[in-house]
Amino acid sequence: MSMESTADRIIIFDTTLRDGEQSPGATLNVEEKLAIAHQLALLGVDVIEAGFAVASPGDFQAVKTIAEQVGTPDGPVICSLARATRQDIQVAAEALKGAAHPRIHTMISTSDIHLQYQLKKTRSEVLAITSEMVAYAKSFVDDVEFSPMDASRTEPEFLYQVLEAAIASGATTINIPDTVGYCTPKEMGNLIQGIRQNVPNIERVILSIHTQNDLGLATANALAAIENGVRQVECTINGIGERAGNAALEEIVMALQVRKHYFNPYFGRTVDSDAPLTNIKTQEIYKTSSLVSQLTGMLIQPNKAIVGANAFAHESGIHQDGVIKHRQTYEIMEAASIGLPENKIVLGKHSGRNAFRTRLQELGFELSEAELNKAFNRFKEVADKKKEMSDWDLEAIVRDETQMQVDSGYQIEQVQVICGDCTCPTATITIVTPDGKIMTDASVGTGPVDAVYQAINRLVQIPNQLIEFSVQSVTGGIDALGTVTIRLEYQGQIFSGQASDTDIVVAAAYAYINAVNRLYRYLEAQKSVLLTVDG
Repeated sequence: MSMESTADRIIIFDTTLRDGEQSPGATLNVEEKLAIAHQLALLGVDVIEAGFAVASPGDFQAVKTIAEQVGTPDGPVICSLARATRQDIQVAAEALKGAAHPRIHTMISTSDIHLQYQLKKTRSEVLAITSEMVAYAKSFVDDVEFSPMDASRTEPEFLYQVLEAAIASGATTINIPDTVGYCTPKEMGNLIQGIRQNVPNIERVILSIHTQNDLGLATANALAAIENGVRQVECTINGIGERAGNAALEEIVMALQVRKHYFNPYFGRTVDSDAPLTNIKTQEIYKTSSLVSQLTGMLIQPNKAIVGANAFAHESGIHQDGVIKHRQTYEIMEAASIGLPENKIVLGKHSGRNAFRTRLQELGFELSEAELNKAFNRFKEVADKKKEMSDWDLEAIVRDETQMQVDSGYQIEQVQVICGDCTCPTATITIVTPDGKIMTDASVGTGPVDAVYQAINRLVQIPNQLIEFSVQSVTGGIDALGTVTIRLEYQGQIFSGQASDTDIVVAAAYAYINAVNRLYRYLEAQKSVLLTVDG
């Protein structure tokens, strides 16, 4: 990726699978990461940070699989994070071998507070490590990114020295992280200006920004950095990430699209140029957002910019009247521009397989024959309960039925619940165990959902604590599908599950078993690691 080919646009570096997965409860397995990576490639991101290869065997396998299957010659750059150590860099290089365009992203802390309390190293030691480890990464790949962690709280003169050393050792991208979300937009602009004016050879590299959202300023800070010459933005789908998250990809991209005439001069373009400022296919934004929400179990708040349920809704009478008369009175972008389907009725219980397949293709879903059969059977079941099926219903069904499943895990055969104001809530559950046994048990609870969970726990015998239970209606109406999202905790690890049904108690049962299966697979993987070590 040369400076000539990217100086007039923004490189979108997506770190959903690395920083995004560090959100509490957002643990993804390899199959789920691969599905997201394929969708990110369709979305048109330039770089996918597929993980932190040295962090765990699962992370290594995810980076390796994505490198091999998504990192094609015409696909995105595939990147792995690595601390500035030989082992981290070596493992990252090994995981990235299958990628046509591999990138190693190495980092080290540079702020005095990090040096004193975290690294316990001197500035001169950090300078030496930077030079040595960037050069070491360069011995494996041509494309090396370097990040001085906590750059926004680093003494500027020392920051300039570290960046100069990284460039001299072969770094091709210099990323400036606001690691703790401390900056304001004006400070960010000054920080980038200072770097551009004081770091020798800075024009040889692509300057990048990574902003955290602790003060709600991640997107504003990233845009301020762009105005001051940054040409790569590190971001995540839905803004997920550790603590308060990261700059949201959809916010950065749509800000650059909607306010293109404002940003054009910063790229040396005429104000009225209509050439896009990113390579993102914006019509894939909604689909990507929904997939990440589904697989991580992290619901999108209704008032979330761009992709929230209320982002294109108008309740105020004045607003409704204005939009009816002329859309642009209260809307600055069209829902269609992010691929948001209209909530129009398209199918019913008499619709055939071909109509179902065609509509799914129009919505952007390409299913295998097996996936289509599963989804169509589920569609027929739901269509018998609902008179009318919307695009949103179809999306919920397809995502439920095509969630990545592995061979091992528990499957629900039957859910039966008795409850009422004069009845003790009782649930009877039948499951199939991973080794094929059919088991049934019943339990009482404080309510129907609690009874279901108590019965499942009696059957699977896997200790856990339910820490979150939420229900969202997919559409309006008494017969709407309800999507249940739950989170379990086990020894500090969080596991999420999600499922949809017209009966929220049934949806709750399937969401719970999905989370239990994630926990089960985690425990099986831990056993496997222990056996390997003992062996």
